[in-house]
Amino acid sequence: MVDTRQETPIPAGLWERVLRRAFPVKRALRGMEPCGELPSQHRLLAHAFKIAWPSTLESFLVALVSVVDTIMVGKLGASAIAAVGLTNQPKFVGLAVFLSLNVAVSAIVARRKGEGDREGANRVLVQAMLLVAGLTLLISSLFVAFAEPILRLAGSNEDTHLLAASYFRIIMGGMFFNVMSLVINAAQRGCGNTRIALRTNVTSNLVNIVLNYLLIEGHFGFPALGVRGAALATVCGTVVALVMSVCSVLHPEGFLYLFAPANRLRFDRRTLATIGSIGSATLAEQLFLRFGFLTYAMMVARLGTNAFAAHQIGMNIITISFSFGDGLSIASVALVGQSLGEKRPDLARIYGSYCQRMGLLCSTLLAAVYLFFGLEIFGFFTAEAPVLAHGGMIMRLACIVVYTQISQVIFSGGLRGAGDTKYVAMVGLVSVAIFRPLSGWVFIYALNMGLLGAWLGLLLDQSIRLALTFMRFRSGRWMKIKI
Repeated sequence: MVDTRQETPIPAGLWERVLRRAFPVKRALRGMEPCGELPSQHRLLAHAFKIAWPSTLESFLVALVSVVDTIMVGKLGASAIAAVGLTNQPKFVGLAVFLSLNVAVSAIVARRKGEGDREGANRVLVQAMLLVAGLTLLISSLFVAFAEPILRLAGSNEDTHLLAASYFRIIMGGMFFNVMSLVINAAQRGCGNTRIALRTNVTSNLVNIVLNYLLIEGHFGFPALGVRGAALATVCGTVVALVMSVCSVLHPEGFLYLFAPANRLRFDRRTLATIGSIGSATLAEQLFLRFGFLTYAMMVARLGTNAFAAHQIGMNIITISFSFGDGLSIASVALVGQSLGEKRPDLARIYGSYCQRMGLLCSTLLAAVYLFFGLEIFGFFTAEAPVLAHGGMIMRLACIVVYTQISQVIFSGGLRGAGDTKYVAMVGLVSVAIFRPLSGWVFIYALNMGLLGAWLGLLLDQSIRLALTFMRFRSGRWMKIKI
């Protein structure tokens, strides 16, 4: 039966009033005089949303696949979850140089896009790809050769070491496909082409999930390879991602074109110096982050396999919340960088504020989900009672962590988009490399709080980073940086 009752129409001016209150232009400017005519509030918000939604959805789906990955591996037991979890921080240590390079590429390409310098943007892309190709050969070889001592340093136990080592060798051995795809997508994001990276990662992760199903437990005649199957599925997904990423820069009409006449397959000192000036500070930040995260993970790993498995599940869950912050951070890099390239710092401040307000909305929605459905979500990963016993505590703290986590990630993105990478690196040193390990040790061991102490240390770290990045963004000093 069709309901013929008419709904009460929403007044036309209601949404306008809601938007005006939620995304105020004058408040975003914080007393700053506009540098020119400002677009309407609707146009500003529409442009910010157009850039933000693909990168946010992409980041969310990537995180969701990581969660699904852990759930699939979790069927093999707590040892398998812990083994895969142990490889995360060593893996990101190996990726640190590439992640820092990607931040520099996004920021510089965004600035060149704002300036209308297509030739300069393409030069940055080609130089970054050459640099990645050379560095991958060296870093991949080292991490494969020294996989076992690296994982022992990371805190592997006897019941997790061999599993972790086999997974780690496959992932690091196939890292070329991953890092080359990442650098191309970073350049595309700098141009504002966030949908390209979205399509690439969605397809790649669908391949990963399908191959996980086939290779972890062995279905439809495929061998049951356990955690090695999960690693092979991940690498195969990145091969697909690389093919799609390369195809995205083969169109002559695109802003980024791999075979543009000015592109030369040799190193260009001037372009590399520009990348290095931004990327070196970001590399320092990445190393500080990885040192802090690795030290922190080692302390948690020594609490035992069940506690570390529970911690790893919790970290996978808050990766979902981080993904929203990361996606909006990517949008903030592009919007702030392009606005500064157009000599419009007023628009850069407005777009940074808009991304932050979108993040607060996401934080509130996620906190509600964690509060009311946290234990059910935790139960998707494992049915083992010793691991589940930690779930309630972790999910209650996650409701608070989500606010600090998303906000500080977005503020950091805005600063990176402006080229203020040295300050963000300093924040990483102070908060992650110093405060997180120290507070973790005090809470876990000195105060004998165990896993609860580890999560209190995490919350303190996120809060410090939020305070420092908020003050910097509000000061406006980042507007004066030249790239």
